[in-house]
Amino acid sequence: MEKTTTFPVRYTVYALSIVGFIVSTAIALLTDSGYLFALIFAALTALGTYDLLQRKHTISRNYPILANIRYFLESIGPEIRQYFIQSDTEERPFSREQRRIVYQRAKNVLDKRPFGSQLNMYEEGFEWMNHSLTPTHIQDSDFRILIGKHCAQPYSASVFNISAMSFGSLSANAILSLNTGAKMGGFYHDTGEGSISRYHRQPGGDLVWEIGSGYFGCRHKDGSFNEDMFRDNARLDQVKMIEIKLSQGAKPGHGGILPGAKVTPEIAEARGVAVGEDCVSPASHSAFTTPVELLEFVDHLRELSGGKPVGFKLAIGHPWEWFAIVKAMLETRRKPDFIVVDGGEGGTGAAPLEFINRLGMPMNEALLLVHNTLVGTNLRDDIAIGAAGKITSAFNIARTLALGADWCNSARGYMFSLGCIQALNCHTGRCPSGVATQDPRRSGKLDVELKSQRVFNYHKNTLDALQHLLEASGLRHPSELGPEHIVRRTSKTEVHSYMDLFHFLEPGALLDGETGMTVFDKYWPHATANTFEPPEFILKLRETKLR
Repeated sequence: MEKTTTFPVRYTVYALSIVGFIVSTAIALLTDSGYLFALIFAALTALGTYDLLQRKHTISRNYPILANIRYFLESIGPEIRQYFIQSDTEERPFSREQRRIVYQRAKNVLDKRPFGSQLNMYEEGFEWMNHSLTPTHIQDSDFRILIGKHCAQPYSASVFNISAMSFGSLSANAILSLNTGAKMGGFYHDTGEGSISRYHRQPGGDLVWEIGSGYFGCRHKDGSFNEDMFRDNARLDQVKMIEIKLSQGAKPGHGGILPGAKVTPEIAEARGVAVGEDCVSPASHSAFTTPVELLEFVDHLRELSGGKPVGFKLAIGHPWEWFAIVKAMLETRRKPDFIVVDGGEGGTGAAPLEFINRLGMPMNEALLLVHNTLVGTNLRDDIAIGAAGKITSAFNIARTLALGADWCNSARGYMFSLGCIQALNCHTGRCPSGVATQDPRRSGKLDVELKSQRVFNYHKNTLDALQHLLEASGLRHPSELGPEHIVRRTSKTEVHSYMDLFHFLEPGALLDGETGMTVFDKYWPHATANTFEPPEFILKLRETKLR
């Protein structure tokens, strides 16, 4: 290889740093002043020397000192885009406008907008809600839905609640603020699979206790389900419902591990694990392996809890697995009291990029499939449906209820009400707002009294906005919302209501075999109540690429 004798221009900053260090040091020694400049040039020279000698980064070796400017700008790229480049309506993952409305409603300040909409109403995908020439007047925005109407202890839930976020994922002060706000507003707070901590218990707000595959708060030392521990927690007055987590939108089909170094005494206390030991959440449950066993587990938990509503949360994946659960309901006559549909849009849980972007059915399609299946099998009246997936505003709630849900949950919306700035550092422990971190130096700055009031304000003002939407549409309760009320633009010249855009089954249609929908025609006949395994024709397809 031919060697070049020309001095590389890319080394200029490094060379100038060396010259600057020599000159500034000489001047400082002669005048007994100006040592700061010598220190600055010394630091730059040391950095450049390190860049040249290290072997991990080729760019740093080729561009000593200069490469660090690139790395710095790359590290703050998300902040640059969020604060200086992203438009008010661009969702990455939540737009500035979506965050601003939460902040304003949480702070109880003016949330009005001047000079018309910033949205392009002629863009494909734009949606709106039809109004009425005969508006109604609703006395109160405290809209509620009864869950578990056949249970000994049914629960009257708000139509807008706090979705699952565990203590450990969120800080102690964040949990305290959320639960205090929930108690003030009379809505529920889902514990997440991290179980019931002292920070859930202290305020006393309504809880939905989520039971994940790790059975935290109700487990034996080997990680299996512990009936006695479950009974003790489930019968707390504060616990209103039990939710079995089958999968979540952020990382469906994926387990998790909280490293032992992060298992503090408080987390260990809540989860029923040993301090300092790895806290493992398997990818699947050990208490059941078939659809029938799942429903038997539901009944068992209802009995152990003293007759409280028991249901499950899932992100929809293979349709035959969901159909198998419904067939098990029909064959055994065992039913959950509710189902929460978690959309593939993800949530507060950190996950691999492919899981966040490409795994799991988005909320709209998942909700429609669950709602249609229950309607088509005449089970819908006995099973309430909740839904979660990027819900922050009254319109988000309205359109979700119009697709078939009875109520909505939000995680990130309530995080915004606590002061989350969407820094996207939830998994690093360096959350700047003190919401998603266990660092007491950060979380301790989150003022519980102030933030709990903001959680309350956000819930109340969002439901007030929902009340105004319903009144303008001539309705009296969110339960009256249907697909005829929401319209979507499908091109610059065509619009369709949800009633025409989506296929809604008639009651009993699936039992009669008259659905007209490919997903049902293809998979429903082959699903069985005794297994989650795929149909025979799917197994055969997996053996060949000749399809």
